[in-house]
Amino acid sequence: MTMQTKIVSIEQGLDEAAELIKNGDIVVFPTETVYGLGANAFDGNAVRKIFEAKGRPMDNPLIAHIADISWIDKLAVDVSDSAKAVIKAFMPGPITVILKRSKAVPDEVTAGLDTVGIRFPKHNVARQFIKACGVPLAAPSANTSTKISPTSAQHVFEDMKGRIPLILQGGECEVGIESTIVDMTVDVPTILRPGAITADMLVKVLDKVKNFDGNIIVAKAPGMKYKHYAPSCEMVVASSEDKAIFEYGRQVGLQHNPVIIAKNDYVPDQILLNSIRLNVIRLGATDEEAMRNIYAAMHEAQDKYDYIICQDFGDEGLGASIMNRINKASGGKRI
Repeated sequence: MTMQTKIVSIEQGLDEAAELIKNGDIVVFPTETVYGLGANAFDGNAVRKIFEAKGRPMDNPLIAHIADISWIDKLAVDVSDSAKAVIKAFMPGPITVILKRSKAVPDEVTAGLDTVGIRFPKHNVARQFIKACGVPLAAPSANTSTKISPTSAQHVFEDMKGRIPLILQGGECEVGIESTIVDMTVDVPTILRPGAITADMLVKVLDKVKNFDGNIIVAKAPGMKYKHYAPSCEMVVASSEDKAIFEYGRQVGLQHNPVIIAKNDYVPDQILLNSIRLNVIRLGATDEEAMRNIYAAMHEAQDKYDYIICQDFGDEGLGASIMNRINKASGGKRI
């Protein structure tokens, strides 16, 4: 049986949303990265509802979201000085730290691991909501498993209506991709998922940091093990602008309706195919704008077109973080 799903503002819906959490239910809330689907992180039965609503494998751990730095003591033990330095430098913000979990955190949150991911969002609505709940919220992105992450309440509604009771409105997400995840329980702090906080930024507060590049046997962080962020139509990455244009023409010849997702200076408007301007969804001029807009562009592309060609953003800085999501969305397909 499907339920009614409604979108409400924090002014109208805060009390109701907090009450749902206190009663062991799930609620969607905005953060600066993407919208999250939250439940009381200390209630294993409530957390199970997240997995059911998303169709998410239970061995994919969740992140606990807090409303104050002091809450970390409820979730984690043996917090190192280097972890404290990362927390001080980047929280609140788009970063998740992996720490040794406390006994209070149920297995449903951590996929049975002895570690837990903790994040302190910067978004005012998120912080107000978590504070009103009085408990940390375990929350992955608010989309059905493998689908594109949502950066607006409308994205969530279109994907998850009937599966969730309430969505707290918080506008468009300003960062636009999930948080950087850094494992602080290993000898050399390791980035398990890149995001807006880059390795170059982390190394300023840590002696050293490395990117995870091994084979994944046990996933310590969300998004490491499974296909993610995927649109409903085929998506490929173009290794150059020329290849993007060639592939666009090839797809038109196959009777498809393709689109190119790219920054403003890629495939200029004056480039025509049979006197017709190409379909292009512009992401903005900078990598920061591209990161903010990539998921919204993928949502638009799958709704209007049937084949997506995406610019390659390279392997440096924010470009690498964007490519982490695009490579998963495209299944690694390149042209």
